[in-house]
Amino acid sequence: MITVLLADDQALVRAGFRALLDAQPDITVVGEAPNGEVAISMALQSTPDVVLMDIRMPVLDGLAATRRIAADERLVNTRVIVLTTFELDEYVFTAIRDGAAGFLVKDTEPADLVRAVRVVAAGEALLSPGVTRRLIAEYATRSRSTEKPTRQLESLTDREREVVALVALGLTNEEIAARLVVSPLTAKTHVSRAMIKLNARDRAQLVVLAYESALVRPGWMN
Repeated sequence: MITVLLADDQALVRAGFRALLDAQPDITVVGEAPNGEVAISMALQSTPDVVLMDIRMPVLDGLAATRRIAADERLVNTRVIVLTTFELDEYVFTAIRDGAAGFLVKDTEPADLVRAVRVVAAGEALLSPGVTRRLIAEYATRSRSTEKPTRQLESLTDREREVVALVALGLTNEEIAARLVVSPLTAKTHVSRAMIKLNARDRAQLVVLAYESALVRPGWMN
């Protein structure tokens, strides 16, 4: 059973998400938080698989809450999906750098929200081949620090660097396997090894590192 914590300052929004998610046979909502501070406290109590985190909340916003959840060793298995009103919210890239597994706009179709929860709970990153990569590319180029990620990439083998670049372009393990003519298991192994070497929490952070280190550059996905 996938456990979900809802963090949004609007009770009506939380109620809608709860009704949708609780109706699924494999998902249950374990709590609702009206702000980031309460979300952190409830996450520590229930250690949910997924937190749906609104960005703009009182007391403590979703960015700060995401950063603290991602940094807490007690919540190493908890993944955060950031919720935003606009697709090109400038805070989304910051959230992903700070540990979010992906983001959704609030007017996402119900079926897509359910799918997103399942994808992130399974350990994948919610990084679509469309607007998400364009947004990450745009904000990655504004990053102040590229020296550390570049040094980190030196620890990768040539094949691992190639795989990280394909992850950054939005390819799934199956698509990477087809591109490199290897098995999906082999592709998954390369991704996992790269994540370990780069100390990346998930595929989302691999994407950030790839752009920050110029392994992949904006425009390559077009």
